[in-house]
Amino acid sequence: MSLSSRLRAGETLLSAWSSLPEPLTVEILAHSAFDAVTLDMQHGGHDEASILRSLGLILNAGKPPVVRIPVGRFDMASRALDFGAEAVIAPMINSVEDARRFAAAMKYPPVGERSWGVFRAKADYGAPGSNDYLTTANRDTLAFAMIETRDAYDALDAILDVRGIDGVFVGPADFSIAWSNGREANPHSDAIVEPVANIARKAAAAGKFAGIYCPSPEFARRYMPLGFHFLTLGNDSSYIRLAAETLTKAVRD
Repeated sequence: MSLSSRLRAGETLLSAWSSLPEPLTVEILAHSAFDAVTLDMQHGGHDEASILRSLGLILNAGKPPVVRIPVGRFDMASRALDFGAEAVIAPMINSVEDARRFAAAMKYPPVGERSWGVFRAKADYGAPGSNDYLTTANRDTLAFAMIETRDAYDALDAILDVRGIDGVFVGPADFSIAWSNGREANPHSDAIVEPVANIARKAAAAGKFAGIYCPSPEFARRYMPLGFHFLTLGNDSSYIRLAAETLTKAVRD
């Protein structure tokens, strides 16, 4: 089942987070217990070439791939979809205009302005009959607008109302910076729990999905009951570090 169909069925999904542009690492994550794999182009090391390589590995493992694009790179949103991504996360969507530009890049007419040029999506490789993808892509590919600032929070209702925006995704570290007026970067802050929960409530009321980046399992368990059904957990660097620390501690202790 696709990411879209599983979320629409009410499932709660956990995604791995890939920052290292190393194909073997991506392949290992794709064959792990995670439900999906998210590739990070904003703060991670992934670029266009590594996205192209990695998406095929994830798809071949039967997992839905997700891409977080750099700030304002809505052209990369379309390319990520052409390369085979099932969802795109766009950072710093702070206004209705930002949301409209993102949705326009993500959706085919009449919803948006995405250009036709399917490269790998749905494994068609440009084969005849790929109009099947055209008729289903707007439903089956998901646009997640990141809510990370006070401007985004204040415009949340209007952002959720934009046709072609399928959900919102919270970046809790940046949100904590904004909410504290620059005093701290603390995704675990108690001060952000209620406004972040309100984001999930408003998304549900609008019939949209709510996702969140979770730096730890404890964080995920805290926010999952608040209405978040797409949760990315940690990152590949932290998985390697945690495994190394666990193994050495088990031997030495």
